[in-house]
Amino acid sequence: MPRRRPHHPRHRPQRPKDVPHGTGDAFRCVGCRLDVPLATPGTAHRNHCPHCLTSLHVDKRIPGDRAAGCRGRMAALTLSVRRDGEWMIIHECLSCGELSANRIAGDDNALALMRMAVRPLSDNRLSVGALLTL
Repeated sequence: MPRRRPHHPRHRPQRPKDVPHGTGDAFRCVGCRLDVPLATPGTAHRNHCPHCLTSLHVDKRIPGDRAAGCRGRMAALTLSVRRDGEWMIIHECLSCGELSANRIAGDDNALALMRMAVRPLSDNRLSVGALLTL
């Protein structure tokens, strides 16, 4: 898991949003079918399963707005890191193809995150020479 850096001058704290989180206190993951609690450490809006990292296309523009009409399954493709060191999961909707970046949560599966992080290193199409020049 990445370490949190001290407050960075360009880091903006997350704005509080007055949006409903759904009905009840949990949802069933469309990927692994486990029950996932809505409360999550490290982010205000649960938007993916902490076990398999699968998401559902429910947010349109603002995290937690639940305004997307697609409702398709979103697969975790890769990871990205912000300038402040925060990790983001890049999801792709399997129905409409839209990409979205979601903050990792404190209870996300560390092994699944690390597998995704090292996936480019195991790609046979990328030569070892290219890696050594980095």
